[in-house]
Amino acid sequence: METCSKKTKISDKERLALAAQLDKDLDQFIDSLEKRRYTEGWPEDRWEEEMAKHPFFMRKAPEPGEELSPLMEGLQQLKYDPAENTAQELAEAYKDDGKFYMQHKIFRLAVLSYTEALSFGVTDPEYKAVLYNNRSAANYFLKNYRSAMIDAQKALDLKPDYDKALWRVAQCAGILDKFDVCIERCDEILQKDPTNSLALDLRKSTLAKKVAQERDARKVAQLERRKQEQLERTLDALKKREVQFEERDALTNEKRLKPRLAPLEDFMVKADSNGVLHWPTVFCYPQFLSTDFQQQLSEECTMEDVLINLFEEPLELDKEGEYFPHKLNVYYENRLAGRVHKVDIKKAIKDIVREKTFYVYDGTLAFFILPKDSKYETEFLNQTRVPLRLK
Repeated sequence: METCSKKTKISDKERLALAAQLDKDLDQFIDSLEKRRYTEGWPEDRWEEEMAKHPFFMRKAPEPGEELSPLMEGLQQLKYDPAENTAQELAEAYKDDGKFYMQHKIFRLAVLSYTEALSFGVTDPEYKAVLYNNRSAANYFLKNYRSAMIDAQKALDLKPDYDKALWRVAQCAGILDKFDVCIERCDEILQKDPTNSLALDLRKSTLAKKVAQERDARKVAQLERRKQEQLERTLDALKKREVQFEERDALTNEKRLKPRLAPLEDFMVKADSNGVLHWPTVFCYPQFLSTDFQQQLSEECTMEDVLINLFEEPLELDKEGEYFPHKLNVYYENRLAGRVHKVDIKKAIKDIVREKTFYVYDGTLAFFILPKDSKYETEFLNQTRVPLRLK
């Protein structure tokens, strides 16, 4: 390889062509590593070894006489021989490459170039600050805002009066919703230049976002508190009424109280501010193999009230005109005993649920409605166990 002073020059057109090939090859190389990782068992503990096979990441120069790929030959025109150049010279070479890639908006290769420049351990803090700030800019254009902010902060640590780095930290912090950091950095800028319109606008917009986020957080916290209060109120009401559940842990496991049926799944039993329970309820019509749903049935309603409401309009499937409140019987099933029980329609829902033979399943009340003295009612009652078909 030639020394820095004897470096073979290439034209900007050739350099851009090489950069485009590097960018394309980098995509293919990373993609191949991902595929090999999953299809060929590429071991994680050898990733550095695998990466080193790519010309851009090589740390060791090819051996004399070793055949070089066209890509490697091109890279030799961009990299300098570390055996014949100082760390500063090597860093400067890569810094120049980074500048070239930035000018032509090839930001990924700019990041790699500045990373290489930093790897030579140059000790001058101001020089390192420039490298970090430049890499920060490249990452910023790639929308790698977290990396851009970290690099800008490193540059600022090395050079506290570095205005470009200070502004970059403020920009990234604003994008990342790190409101306090952004506002603090904007304040620092405005202390130096109170008329800086960019800093004024960023500070204003960031403060507005912070206020909005805090307001939203308070709303969420308030909703969570109300939800918890309602759950506690509901559990207290269920315990006082001694409601029985098929699932023994229903009162200690909230998931057991949530209905599984799609029309009801968002309407778990709940006690209102007066302590009245509202139940998700399914009404089954065995004759038609169909159902009706009420998402929030008040326990204060009587079953007669429910029937009047259900059949205020004729049931579409009832071609014989049998489904009118005074012509119907209502049943519930005790699944544990495999028995059905007739409902006294004059009773309120809360009194029906309190019956010793009544068990709630999946947090849902279920009732069966049939025409009185019909063949469908007879068939229903003759079954030793009637499936609820709730799943």
